[in-house]
Amino acid sequence: MTASLSGSQIADILKERFGDGITEVNEDSLLVKSRALPDIAAFLKNTAGLEFDFLNSITGTDYKEYFELVYRLESLKDNRNLILKVRCPEDEPVVPSLTGLWRGADFQEREIYDVMGISFTVHPNLKRLFLWDSFEKHPLRKDYL
Repeated sequence: MTASLSGSQIADILKERFGDGITEVNEDSLLVKSRALPDIAAFLKNTAGLEFDFLNSITGTDYKEYFELVYRLESLKDNRNLILKVRCPEDEPVVPSLTGLWRGADFQEREIYDVMGISFTVHPNLKRLFLWDSFEKHPLRKDYL
C-alpha cells in the first residue's frame, strides 16, 4: 500500500477485508459495527501504508434513538486523518475499548462513560472521571434533568 491512498480507497480496502463490519461510507467517515471496531482500528493502525498511529479524539453524541461515537484517527507520518463512527442503542450502550491500541483512549473513554453512560468493554480502569460514584445520571444525555 502507498501513502497516497484516498479515503475511498481506504474504505474499499476495509470493506473487502471486514465485509459487513462497515455499514456506511461517506466522503470523510466510515460507520462501523461495534463488534468490528477493534479489528478495524487495529488494521488501520498496524497496516503498512495506512498507519493511523494517533487517536486524536473520541466524542459521543446522543441522538435520542441511539448514541454515536466518533473516533478521529491521524496518520502523523502521512499527515492525514480518518473518522470512524460507531452507533449503539440507548438501552445497551456498550462499545469495545480501544485502550489496548491507543493509551490516549483511556481518559476519553472514561469521560464518555462518566457524562454519557456508555460502557467500554475490556477497559482497564472504567470508572467515573469527573462526577462522584453515587451520582446516578449522565449529564450529556438528552434525558438528563
